[in-house]
Amino acid sequence: MIQIPSDLNPGLVPLAFLLGNWEGAGVFDFPGEEKCNFGQEVVFSHDGRDFLEYTSHTWVLGAEGNKVRPLESESGYWRIDKDRKVEIVMVRDQGVVEVWYGELADQKPQIDLVTDAVARTAASGPYSGGKRLYGYVKSDLMWVGEKATPDVELRPYMSAQLKKVVTPEEVAEMARNLPDMPDDGIAFFR
Repeated sequence: MIQIPSDLNPGLVPLAFLLGNWEGAGVFDFPGEEKCNFGQEVVFSHDGRDFLEYTSHTWVLGAEGNKVRPLESESGYWRIDKDRKVEIVMVRDQGVVEVWYGELADQKPQIDLVTDAVARTAASGPYSGGKRLYGYVKSDLMWVGEKATPDVELRPYMSAQLKKVVTPEEVAEMARNLPDMPDDGIAFFR
């Protein structure tokens, strides 16, 4: 269920499906790098201004699903205008700064993005641009990323399925808002 906080900037309502803490797993596969499964934590938050703050941390998962080592981290700011155009400024731990532009799909929570500008430090690896697709599907946040370098054409390299994390405070709020249950508990579902 998508909840819209009362203090959310009204212009960000179309992006409300992103808000919250998300956790899940995915696959990383790019030529010249080790293919792996990864875990991911993503947070989309707001402070009332006209943007969402975004952070993502990924780590390589071992065969038993344990954290082996960090993979990638990024943070940024997401905005949307009245015409459903999305813009993002993002910084990655590898020494890359990106400007992304895209659009929120009509009548569904899906965002298609493409890089418009990429700046790299001398220490960063080769990277020339990317595309991403984010979607809210059956209460999960799913995404796929594509990447290009001077030697590799644009191709998918990361994708993940994330589930919303419920905090103890959210559980307490849900409990306060439950309707009265019948004594046997079963009649409620009829």
